[in-house]
Amino acid sequence: MNVVIIGSGPGGYVAAIRCAQLGMQVKLIEKYDTLGGTCLNVGCIPSKALLDSSEHYYQARKNFKVHGIQFENLKIDLQQFIQRKNDVVSQNVKGISFLMNKNKIEVIHGVASFENASSIKVLKQDGTTQLISFDKCIIATGSKPQVPAKFNYDKNRIISSTEALNITTLPESMTVIGAGVIGLELGSVYARLGTQVTIVEYMDRILPGMDLDCAKELQKSLSKTGITFHLNRSVSKLDYNKKSNKVKLSHQSKDQKDTSEIESDYCLIAIGRRAYTDGLNLDHIGVQTDEKNKIVVDKNLQTTHANIFAIGDVIYGPMLAHKAEEEGVFVAEFLAGQKPHIDSHLIPGVVYTWPEMAGVGFTEEQLIEKNRAYKIGKFPFKALGRARASMDLDGLVKILADKTTDEILGVHMVGARAADLIMEAVAAMTYRASAEDLARMCHPHPTFTEALKEAALDASGLGAIHV
Repeated sequence: MNVVIIGSGPGGYVAAIRCAQLGMQVKLIEKYDTLGGTCLNVGCIPSKALLDSSEHYYQARKNFKVHGIQFENLKIDLQQFIQRKNDVVSQNVKGISFLMNKNKIEVIHGVASFENASSIKVLKQDGTTQLISFDKCIIATGSKPQVPAKFNYDKNRIISSTEALNITTLPESMTVIGAGVIGLELGSVYARLGTQVTIVEYMDRILPGMDLDCAKELQKSLSKTGITFHLNRSVSKLDYNKKSNKVKLSHQSKDQKDTSEIESDYCLIAIGRRAYTDGLNLDHIGVQTDEKNKIVVDKNLQTTHANIFAIGDVIYGPMLAHKAEEEGVFVAEFLAGQKPHIDSHLIPGVVYTWPEMAGVGFTEEQLIEKNRAYKIGKFPFKALGRARASMDLDGLVKILADKTTDEILGVHMVGARAADLIMEAVAAMTYRASAEDLARMCHPHPTFTEALKEAALDASGLGAIHV
């Protein structure tokens, strides 16, 4: 089978590898010079590199003296800060290229557009074109930052997440529009380095869609780093003044009665992302998209053309790299005649601030909306010996379980290493474990995982031990 994949992000390159492993002839088309898509080049990986570097600096500045570690003239070398991030990205890109060669996947660099439902034209950088026919095609073109025209996005001082990864002079101040995952993560990077960060959010809370209790706890923690939050506010105007070299943002209450202004060196627009299908010529071949320009697919991730599939950010669901990877494997195995399965309800979400925040399954708000009877178990990180030893006391674990059967319905947490801890919850929920099942598993001491055990003890009715 001849399979062509458009896009080399997590969904695309993983789909390519799995297709090749299953004996298919694979061509991977990538618009940019480097493989890996948004995630590897200007998303997940570089942002985590900056988050780790900035956290090291913040800990050295704030907490090392308590540990008995003293030094003089601590400073940040922003050039090296950015260079390390670039090195991390470069090594990962090389890794993807190695995997393409190892699996005998032909990589073609250029811009793809459909000629018809069985062939693609690729416009290469040198101006030449190549026509590629296929038996099956997987669209994995990902997403781009969503930037309304009224925000006067100039990529200089009014920036998206892409530009925020490459600021080489530390700003004194930065305004962030949007208190979602991207805004909080990149805002926290610069706040740790000493930038005065102000976040403006349209909703009355941070991280809409995630657990409210955990979101409130995270907001308290981020406020300690110096981040200021303006919630329930609408941005009415955004301009860059060349003379003052400042960005001025006007925000107002929902009823428009109260207006305020914020002046800063930079403004980061982080209000979400949009599906990127530009130039694919989908209308020409009759591939249906919805009102948000996302490609419409069925349960097998097939588009309105049976031989064309779509995965990742261009289809329904959360825009997460790990979701795209699972979908890439799903389509590859489906094409091979297997019967793959994805439980879209058990795709965890993670916020990589410090403390981290993560969740999987239903939130309390969703259970209330569904009129589902549930019970709650909670446990604070400050009651953990391991948390006190490492001075990571902020946070909690919250478990939601069915009131009658005790089956775990959702797990949400904020705290140190939540991004890794959430996988215990995913594993438990995959096998439909009860809160008592989780509570009776032996957890090593002292670890952060004990917070899950204690919350499960609380949820099951057995009773937490250390509170």
